[in-house]
Amino acid sequence: MADKKYYFFSDVHLGFSDSVTEKLKERKLVSFLESIRYDAEKIFIVGDLFDCWIEYRRAVPKGFFRTLAKLNEISEQGTEICFFSGNHDFWLNTYLRDDVGLNLVPDGMNTEIEGKKFYITHGDGLSKGDTGYKIIKKILRNQVNQFLYSLIHPDIGLWLAQGSSKKSRLHTDDRQRIDETYPTEKSPLSHGSSGMRDFASARIADGADFVIMGHIHKPQFIELEGGKRKGYYVTLGDWISNFTYGVYSKGNFELKKYTESK
Repeated sequence: MADKKYYFFSDVHLGFSDSVTEKLKERKLVSFLESIRYDAEKIFIVGDLFDCWIEYRRAVPKGFFRTLAKLNEISEQGTEICFFSGNHDFWLNTYLRDDVGLNLVPDGMNTEIEGKKFYITHGDGLSKGDTGYKIIKKILRNQVNQFLYSLIHPDIGLWLAQGSSKKSRLHTDDRQRIDETYPTEKSPLSHGSSGMRDFASARIADGADFVIMGHIHKPQFIELEGGKRKGYYVTLGDWISNFTYGVYSKGNFELKKYTESK
């Protein structure tokens, strides 16, 4: 029997780009899921699988059928899939849980894998000084506000949300280009990444051996000190340009890049 493995990926942002690009990206994602389905003990989707996801009581966003069908197949065979809320797909109801079979995780999770302690979260809202986003996050996740928004017709509500989501994603892309062109501790993403790194260090001090995050679209695997302990801080990259994922087995964690076999 093959060794069981634990898989992690994030920031696919299904629905972000044009239809041709998205079709190719979804095909690649489904191919990846099929390639891991038989040796996966557990799969962790660490936020922003969708570029925009809002569930109404009787309506969900159109599309993503191949991805959802594949996830359902894997869930039905008995493999647990943990779906973490990101900043683009936090508005969840019961569809992904009841119809697709995902275990919904609205915030961070402490879990133990083969004797090692993991803390897993998407990572949004951890940036230093990002007060504006933290306020918006509280407003958007407030149940009263979500109820009021749900009174808007789904066609209008989803259209507004998709437009806002794309602007947010483009803004992040612009910040990343600045960060890569002018790498400095004061650049926007370096500032945000620093907040996430400090958060990871605190979790390691609290006992975590691995802290797994997404959000910044940059694959990193860093040994990090937290108090008197050492652990590992991982950011998983994305499925827009990196197509990276993490895999843990027999005490070993690796960041890998997925390439479809011909």
